[in-house]
Formats: sequence, structure tokens, C-alpha cells
Amino acid sequence: MKIIFAGTPDFAVPSLQALLDANYEVCAVYTQPDRPAGRGRHEQFSPVKELALKHGIRVIQPHTLKSDEELALLQSFNADLMVVVAYGMILTDMALNTPKLGCINVHASLLPRWRGAAPIQRSLMAGDKKTGVTIMKIVRKLDAGDMLHKEEYVIGAADTASILHDKLAVLGALGLIKVLTDIEKGFISAEPQDENLVTYAEKLTKAEAALDWQQSAQKLALKVRGLNAWPVAQTVCQGNVLRIWQAEALEGDLGLEPGTISCVDRNIDVATGNGILRLIEVQMPGGKRITIKDFLNAHSVHGVKLG
Repeated sequence: MKIIFAGTPDFAVPSLQALLDANYEVCAVYTQPDRPAGRGRHEQFSPVKELALKHGIRVIQPHTLKSDEELALLQSFNADLMVVVAYGMILTDMALNTPKLGCINVHASLLPRWRGAAPIQRSLMAGDKKTGVTIMKIVRKLDAGDMLHKEEYVIGAADTASILHDKLAVLGALGLIKVLTDIEKGFISAEPQDENLVTYAEKLTKAEAALDWQQSAQKLALKVRGLNAWPVAQTVCQGNVLRIWQAEALEGDLGLEPGTISCVDRNIDVATGNGILRLIEVQMPGGKRITIKDFLNAHSVHGVKLG
């Protein structure tokens, strides 16, 4: 089977690697144009581009797939299938119809729940008990194609968005190979999505990082997990932005105004609208991520009101 692969970030790397390990013919890799990154603002290759070049695969980085020239190039590969994993560019109808078997996508949720840009983070923040990956056909409507296969994952108490990202990337690669194997054997079946069950995972913004201490400790803890590793939950402590990387919700009532810190037994417990949020790992401006015990070695915050 002759395959075009389209993907850009780390999440897409295991899927491309799985195709190579299974000896599929990847005739071309499409990825986002190089972007300036770092303090020097040097052009940086995407993780997918780095892997493709390592294996001598042709890399194409168009700014659009709408031009006649780009469409002609896509058609010239005469591919059987296009596999899309977090590519980050809209495919036109002409592009979708170019491969003989169409285009399929690896999406990091159990569709139809959490269509959209941030399914991993939104599933955590919503308190979902399970998530997973769906392999689906690509149609023009966002993440609305028929489902070909699902891999489920039970969310653990310690899972953050960063951890889930890596686990689901691997699960996605596993599911992709299963689907391709079924396609080759002619066993593939497609299940339409139930539109009544659709939810949307809106793109994350930096503005969401601020914690509202009037909310429950449970909801705040889920938000901390969902925003790790970007944009990272934060609050204001003694005039400085305090980033909160890890925290846990506790039952109980400190008898304090929401946002007020209680330091007992070398812990930082914060009163919330319902329950207590215990901070575990934090970061001050210009500093590294540190444990609460290390933080308390340098800061006196008992009774401080977080903003």
C-alpha cells in the first residue's frame, strides 16, 4: 500500500514510525512549514520532518493545499491512502479525493466526544473516566467522519495532559496499523458518529491558566492536570505569578476564604469554594519546577491570599 503521511508535532511521530516499522511504502510526508523557535528564533524542523528526513522520505511543506501546483504534486504520488495525524492544515475536497482509498485520521478522543483542537486536555478537565484514540475517515466537517477503529484508555489519577499525550500517541499508532491491516484484508467497516453525542474540544488559551479559587478543589485539580504542560495553571502569590504543575484535591474545610493558604506539616493547602487544594509542584518566575517543601524553604506564605 502506497501511503502519504501528513503530520507535524510529536503526537504524530509514533504513527509515522509504526508505518515504517511495518514496511509500508511512505512515498511522501507532508508537514507544516518550518517555524522560528527559541531565543535565536532559528527555523526549527517539525518532529515529523526530522523523522522523515532520517529515513530519506521526501518532505513537502506547503503553506496551502489549495493551489493547482500543490494539488498536482499531491496527485503525482499516485497514493492509495493518506494518513493524517495532527497535521494542522485543512485538506480541500480535491486533496481528500486524491488518494484512491481517501484519507484517514488518528484523533485523540473517543469520538464523537471531543471533536476539535484540544481533546486530551478537555477530557481531563471535564473529569472523564476514560479516553482513547479514534481512527476515522476524513470528511470536510471537523472530525465528523465515519469511525473505523477505537483504542480505549482508562484515565489514571496521576495522568496529566502531558502524560496522556504520550500514551495516546502510542495507542494511535497501534490502532492505525490495525486499521491498515484490516483495509488490506478487506475487513474494514465504518460506523457513523452519533451527532447527538458530539462535544467540542475548543483550543486552549493562555487566559484559561488562571485558577478561580471559588471553584471546587476537584475542578481545580482537574484543571491543573489538564493544563500540564501548556499553558500550565497559575495564580498570583505575593505579587508573583505562581505556576502550579501538580496538585491534588482533598476533602474538608479550612474555614478560610477561598484562595487562602494554610501551611501545616510542610504542606501548602489552599481553601477553595468546596474542599481543599494541596499544591505539590510549583514554579516561580525565572525558576525551575520545585516541590512544595523546597518552595517553603524560601517562602513564608501561611495565611497569604492567592489571587
